[in-house]
Amino acid sequence: MKKTEAVAPFAYEGLERVMHEKARLGVLSSLIAHPKGLAFGDLKQLCNLSDGNLSRHLQVLQEAGLVEIIKSFEGNRPQTTCRLTRSGRRRFLDYLAVLEQLVRDAAETAGEDFGHARARIVPG
Repeated sequence: MKKTEAVAPFAYEGLERVMHEKARLGVLSSLIAHPKGLAFGDLKQLCNLSDGNLSRHLQVLQEAGLVEIIKSFEGNRPQTTCRLTRSGRRRFLDYLAVLEQLVRDAAETAGEDFGHARARIVPG
């Protein structure tokens, strides 16, 4: 356990602000499920974002080293493919582990069973 964790157990230092935005969480979740990447249009549809909104979020994620954007041509049409970088995948998995810990801590602090809290938090 790090000293910060002992002194401030609810600081959750592993939560990266760049990932913690709703649309970017959706983009990263979509991309981790598709290791070979997704076409821009498919990613836009999966995340229910406009062209401009998705472009801006991808730019932020690319600048943070989480995603790469590959531009190519398929026939005569331009094709933009987005995928997680190797370090982006690792960082996102680490981020998810911290989120899981946050949910466990919150449920424990509230005096609830984690499985019961999770069933209420995660639809499906």
